[in-house]
Amino acid sequence: MKKLAPILATTLILFFSTCYAADFIHPLDFGGTSEEKEAVVSFIIEQTKASCDSIGINDPATIKMMEKQNLAAFKTLTTAKNREILDIVINQCKTIGIRDYSTIQMMYNQQLQASKEELDW
Repeated sequence: MKKLAPILATTLILFFSTCYAADFIHPLDFGGTSEEKEAVVSFIIEQTKASCDSIGINDPATIKMMEKQNLAAFKTLTTAKNREILDIVINQCKTIGIRDYSTIQMMYNQQLQASKEELDW
């Protein structure tokens, strides 16, 4: 039974990651496989559409621009240097319902800058 547990856990992880391919993908956990790339693109398309629908944007050019911005932000975040700060930002964003990579990137950059500042007289 002890040998079966890791196999079962791995199988469940693979099953759930396949079932929810359009879920949020942490940029620093991104390996660059074609399946992961497709999952990121699917997530961005779905997330952008949902965001635009919620605020009444239905202009295809604007939606495509937003998708491109999110993908560029995701690619930039895959090289983030401070995982601790990125994790904090991602968790804060998830808590308040923000799921787009461009906002996460902006907040990460602000938090990273603030972490380097010191109060000075």
